[in-house]
Amino acid sequence: MKVFETGQIREIDEYTIRQEPVASVDLMERAAMGCVGWLSSHLQPTDNIKVFSGPGNNGGDGWAIARLMADRGYDHIRLYLLQISRIISADSVINRKRLEEQNKVPIFEISSEADFPYISGEDVVIDALFGSGLSRPLEGLSASLVNHINGSGAGVVAIDIPSGMNGNGTGQDTGSIIKATDTLSFEFPKRSFFYAENEKYTGDWYIIPIGLHRDIIREKYTPFHYLTLENVISMHRKRPRFSHKGTYGHALLVAGSYGMLGAAILAARACLRSGVGLLTTHIPGAGYPILQEAVPESIFELDSSDSVFSKLKVKKGYSAAGVGPGIGMAPATAKAVESMIGNADFPLVLDADALNILAASPDLFGSLPANAILTPHPGEFDRLAGSSPNGQKRNELQIEFARRHQVIVVLKGAFTSVAMPDGTCYFNSTGNPGMATAGSGDVLTGIILSLLAQGYSPSDAALTGTWVHGLAGDLAAAKTGQKALIASDIIDNLGTAFLKIENYET
Repeated sequence: MKVFETGQIREIDEYTIRQEPVASVDLMERAAMGCVGWLSSHLQPTDNIKVFSGPGNNGGDGWAIARLMADRGYDHIRLYLLQISRIISADSVINRKRLEEQNKVPIFEISSEADFPYISGEDVVIDALFGSGLSRPLEGLSASLVNHINGSGAGVVAIDIPSGMNGNGTGQDTGSIIKATDTLSFEFPKRSFFYAENEKYTGDWYIIPIGLHRDIIREKYTPFHYLTLENVISMHRKRPRFSHKGTYGHALLVAGSYGMLGAAILAARACLRSGVGLLTTHIPGAGYPILQEAVPESIFELDSSDSVFSKLKVKKGYSAAGVGPGIGMAPATAKAVESMIGNADFPLVLDADALNILAASPDLFGSLPANAILTPHPGEFDRLAGSSPNGQKRNELQIEFARRHQVIVVLKGAFTSVAMPDGTCYFNSTGNPGMATAGSGDVLTGIILSLLAQGYSPSDAALTGTWVHGLAGDLAAAKTGQKALIASDIIDNLGTAFLKIENYET
């Protein structure tokens, strides 16, 4: 799914109106019907519903939603029109007339703060004040009404976007943006939904299809995408019947140090569970008894040091290598990582302490192999590329870093973002807060390494690995709950996650 700038969405709307063809008011009706479908499955006919509409087309959505909800037997609806302009959109005028002719919903006008209605914490507010076309922060009566709604304690459903929010990024005036419980976004998510600082405004968000024209969506360029099952299916590689373990590559994993051998176990188990043919795990010498029992399917290469990664003789025949989980930052380890980066002639995944070592020696950036995959969490990324004041700026810096150094940056977190060397960026659709647990990143490294070794391109390995990792976490959370989820649970659900891809294809 593509993620467009708000101006592009307007162009797609206009194209749909011209080419389908469909009247703009009928397109608005589609949008309203989609919202009502969602609202009807979440609200009770006895709920007290207050719809707040503005002068533009977002307000027209509110008029139409109120009418359609009333037709479905919702008898406790009130509509409030914010009177801040004499100019009302044509489609809003039509939908106001339809609501008035229906004569089921009382209509009130708000011209001053004295007109603000009392809003109970038990009420449901539908925010249809301002849409994604808003170009400046709210002020005056509009800002006061938004603050009044936010202070009510009522549940709020925002239509298309919380009023006052910048759809392309971080809001400029955080004091006057609707704090929605749920947001119903038309056809596409807005880019601002993917940044942590905006979660308090969007709440949970949902995509409402409204039938925008497929041709213009396909043709219009955007560097931003929402990574879904359909994307992953297109990258999935089927296994031929006459295959053997050599068909699926030989991965090298460099992981673990004294006190951190669990990272090696998790990454190795995840790599094997993701389909690699052969795995060699390079570990400190003292870790051999532990790892041999925990991961008997792996081959083990023992470091000359009992406690850290200090030296690696890279043999020919490896399909891909991953380095970093739990290796620490001892001076000998730093030198070994630097040597590995400089001499790698196979696809490479860098995680955890390998990234911290890289950050401590920026001159190594120029030695990174093209399309190397870096998998930092926000703190690690800030050490690599500099600190950022918010999620939007960090995402922009991530894209710039990936383009400048011709690498793939998998920035972990909610909606994990994957930035490509060509400047494109994908936000992941899977995963949950339960995955914010020790070892989860080690599991991701193992998955991506496995896919790389199997012959997936670096971009496909990064995207598929990120999506499968998140889905396995979702499957785990469905069984254990988010609080109880641990990294091993993600590994235990990888098979089911991959089956979802395979079963969908058949």
